[in-house]
Amino acid sequence: MPASGSAPLTVSPTTSHATSDAISHASGQTTPPVRDITIGDLLRAAAASAPDHVGLIEGLPLADGLTATDRRQWTYAEFLADAERTARALLTRFSPGDHIAVWAHNLPEWELVEFGCALAGMVIVTVNPAFQRQELEYVLTQSTSRALFVASSHRGNPMLATAREAQPDCPDLEEIISFDEWDDFLAAGDDFVGEFPDVRPTDPVMLQYTSGTTGFPKGALLHHRGLVNNGHHYVDRLGVSDRGVYVQTMPLFHTGGSVMGVMGCVSKQLTQVLVPVFDPGLVIELSETYRSNTMLGVPTMLVAILEHPTFAAADLSSLQALCSGGSLVPEHLVRTFEEQLGAPFTIVFGQTECSPVASMTRPTDTIEDKAGTIGPPMPNVEVRIVDPESGETLPIGAIGEYVTRGYHVMHGYFDMPEATAEAIDADGWLHTGDLAAMDERGYCTIEGRLKDMIIRGGENVYPKELEELLFSREDVGEVAVVGLPDDKWGETVGAFIRPAPGHAVDKNALFEHLREHLAPHKTPRQWFAVEEFPFTGSGKIQKYKLREQWLAGEHTEL
Repeated sequence: MPASGSAPLTVSPTTSHATSDAISHASGQTTPPVRDITIGDLLRAAAASAPDHVGLIEGLPLADGLTATDRRQWTYAEFLADAERTARALLTRFSPGDHIAVWAHNLPEWELVEFGCALAGMVIVTVNPAFQRQELEYVLTQSTSRALFVASSHRGNPMLATAREAQPDCPDLEEIISFDEWDDFLAAGDDFVGEFPDVRPTDPVMLQYTSGTTGFPKGALLHHRGLVNNGHHYVDRLGVSDRGVYVQTMPLFHTGGSVMGVMGCVSKQLTQVLVPVFDPGLVIELSETYRSNTMLGVPTMLVAILEHPTFAAADLSSLQALCSGGSLVPEHLVRTFEEQLGAPFTIVFGQTECSPVASMTRPTDTIEDKAGTIGPPMPNVEVRIVDPESGETLPIGAIGEYVTRGYHVMHGYFDMPEATAEAIDADGWLHTGDLAAMDERGYCTIEGRLKDMIIRGGENVYPKELEELLFSREDVGEVAVVGLPDDKWGETVGAFIRPAPGHAVDKNALFEHLREHLAPHKTPRQWFAVEEFPFTGSGKIQKYKLREQWLAGEHTEL
């Protein structure tokens, strides 16, 4: 908690100034206020306010003679009716409080299950469609899921067949429902005559498995209040006009899709154009056809859009806002995004455990702030930078652990009380494991992960400092700096580089570039060229997998 005699910051819509004894503790503005409603309440309010406004369009590619008019779409009144029908079908088979898993790519029916579970008082369990059998079994078993909705296949992954093979090893899994049989599933609930359960804003509603940058995932149990408000506050800060158009590129199994996208759209009655699987050409076509106001994606997605051959001729003048998150966005890319896409750029920061956004830049921030910081706390959210050992709040500018508190913090990790106690302290602060520093305005810079910090011969090396310097070069496409075991130093610094298109890795040039800016002990001595990185579902590089690959001899030093 704040030290005696020191003043925490309050971040308001205008810039705040701190006294000389200020500490790294900031509170977000109080508008918009926290809404004490459920996900079902949110959808019903949208349907009442804009019943005939198109709320969802299935953004299928225009192949095999399809035209834009062939794409399925729902008004908000129609979507509410189908969501309530989904809830009734669920209640004929299962009970409030049950866990219902979904394993599929982006489908409109995925979202109907999301809202149906919310209305029925059940918990949706999201499963990455790239998972294989062992990963699927882990999630279904750990989550105690009673049912699994599944696509027949996705990108060559035989999901329905795999689910049926895995079912005997998932003790709680009673039923597998193929999305190919969706109409039959809905019809089976049409005779339901009971009442919907009384659902409270604090009730759990979603079990999201963390993206696993450091190992096996844990299930973050999220509640209605957190998801409803976080999605609303995200699109509000983004600056999207009410009843505009939002092309949904993020996967629904991740909070970037199912919360920021879905809840954000419904909160402002936006038209959500759902992209089944990210494809830059498809995103460009959908954005042009439906006059999209927003483009959200990890940096690699935005770069792929700019590099696509159809981009130059596309009319994307309707864009009002760009957003990214999940990895570094160097200043030259921020400028490129804004110049070529013609809209202000923002960056979000958070994690699944905080529903997911805790800090975010504003569209009016400077290019330097958008590239170098994650902005101030979100509304009704507190952020501190603390000493990882003592828990004491640090002075402005000092590097420590980013912790956050507010309506957005998860209930905990499902059926993992010890892990929950490690993540959320007695005062309600979520310890993110991210290293950060805060300035006098409450804007934070992320300096890396606690577990990523490299200790070389007793000296701390923060990988993000090196990654930013390397990523600023046009010949570097992506980079990960990793601590590698070393008998002499304990750890040594290794740099894994994916060159930008048309370039090769010149380790001597990169070494000299870093030596101009960094102390000798920070400069990597081991350099590796990679064609691709191991990523989480949310687009973050899995450094522990790079380390494992290196230990297994899969990477050859340049």
